[in-house]
Amino acid sequence: RKRLDIALGPRYEVGESSSAAAARPAGGFRADYDFVATVDREIIRNPEREVGYGITDSWDEIISEIRELHAADRRRQTVISELLRLEHRRSMETFESRTALQGQITALQGQ
Repeated sequence: RKRLDIALGPRYEVGESSSAAAARPAGGFRADYDFVATVDREIIRNPEREVGYGITDSWDEIISEIRELHAADRRRQTVISELLRLEHRRSMETFESRTALQGQITALQGQ
């Protein structure tokens, strides 16, 4: 036969039932917020541990990474712009050379 044991706080009264153990809040339906006191005691015991710093540190790391990515993107854009300028200059030189060669071919054909 299996049994389930549940530890209830002092604000609960436990009674017997024919089908199962019955527990009801003592003194009405007031919520039990003992966990808040437990968290407060934990913070007092360990004052160096501050709630929320982990989130701030993670956020700072994310912002730092974003800034590094922006800087890398700007460097890549500069390189790409320079490559496009060089390619345009070479294309123009090729076009001018082609035009000059066509002129020379036309002159030679006319002789």
